[in-house]
Amino acid sequence: MFTPSDIFNIDSKKEFDKISLKLFRFQYDNNEVYNQFCSLLNKDKTNVKRIEDIPFLPIQFFKSHAVLSSRETIEATFTSSGTTGMINSKHLVTNVSLYEDSYRNAFSQFYGNIEDYVVLALLPSYLEREGSSLIYMIDDLIKLTHNPDSGFYLHNHEELIQKLIALDNTGQNVILIGVTYALLDLVEKQKFNLKNTIIMETGGMKGKRKEMIREELHEQLCNGFGVNAIHSEYGMTELLSQAYSLGDGVFECPNWMQILVRDTEDALTYIESEKTGGINVIDLANINSCAFIATQDLGKKYKNNTFEVLGRFDNSDIRGCNLMVL
Repeated sequence: MFTPSDIFNIDSKKEFDKISLKLFRFQYDNNEVYNQFCSLLNKDKTNVKRIEDIPFLPIQFFKSHAVLSSRETIEATFTSSGTTGMINSKHLVTNVSLYEDSYRNAFSQFYGNIEDYVVLALLPSYLEREGSSLIYMIDDLIKLTHNPDSGFYLHNHEELIQKLIALDNTGQNVILIGVTYALLDLVEKQKFNLKNTIIMETGGMKGKRKEMIREELHEQLCNGFGVNAIHSEYGMTELLSQAYSLGDGVFECPNWMQILVRDTEDALTYIESEKTGGINVIDLANINSCAFIATQDLGKKYKNNTFEVLGRFDNSDIRGCNLMVL
């Protein structure tokens, strides 16, 4: 079986590929849903030799099936947000400590020691529902700062404005993580000139505002907060790991996560760097569910393994992957 040190101490592509193939074999044997899906593609342990051979489970299966590679007790159920009438994804997590190890190690990899920061969170759409994996993560990071100034904000914008200005003026390193529409609401009320604060946007407009292209959005946020770049977090309910962008919408994965880009017309074929296709994610922290997921996002990957997210599939249908009744 796998230990956290196997996953979070990966330091080379060769090691990543080796553990990915080992985890594929484990999940093929222990995940009934994934095994059925692989069988329909005529894939098994004998003909999967490279990570490019591994079948990627369409993310919609988390809406319709219990995607589990473990018979251990379920410790947490993370659910996706959605409008009334939509079926939400459910990620059944049998080992929450794997999730904690993943986001803590990823934060350290990209930002350093959490205790060097005050973390402020403006996440109304997430706070107002149950089962958000993002809220679980941010709540834990807030606690790990050991700073009484860290905390959540809902609609108390005036209090947040005063806190941001006061902290920034003292030279305190601050991360403000916010859902996109709430950050726009904030800069419409107050124009900032922040010198020591990282602005990190996550999620979209959640139906609160019209969608914007990234360049326009980041320009408005940079101007509003007085910063040079907007950071972003790329995560989802079905993953236990996150990629981060430190600016310009270009994301980098932690060492135990990787992106592949598939052809939009043929889900089993991969395309060249810098061409647009569907994003497949390998998340090795997903030991107890499925580590190989075909998302509904469109993007492009670059030769240095960074990537951009460019949009979503219409109707969220992944062509070529609807082989099982959802």
